[in-house]
Amino acid sequence: MTTENKIAIIGIIVQNPDSVEKLNRILHDYAAYIIGRMGLPYRARQMSVISVAVDAPHDVISALSGKIGNLQGVSAKAVYSAETVK
Repeated sequence: MTTENKIAIIGIIVQNPDSVEKLNRILHDYAAYIIGRMGLPYRARQMSVISVAVDAPHDVISALSGKIGNLQGVSAKAVYSAETVK
């Protein structure tokens, strides 16, 4: 059985530094799907801007984005590739 994956970018804005440990734990749990990650501290606004590239089934990407977005002071949105990859 072939799993059809999507390539996606999850954009994350962290405004609550107390949620960073939980965020890192979630990302660690999904490490098998993560292609790469870039984080930019925006000190002038006391927040962080993070992008995470993933290669995973749609439901996994949705679950990951949802778990991240449920953290206090954290926003997350996923942008999906137009085509499915095998």
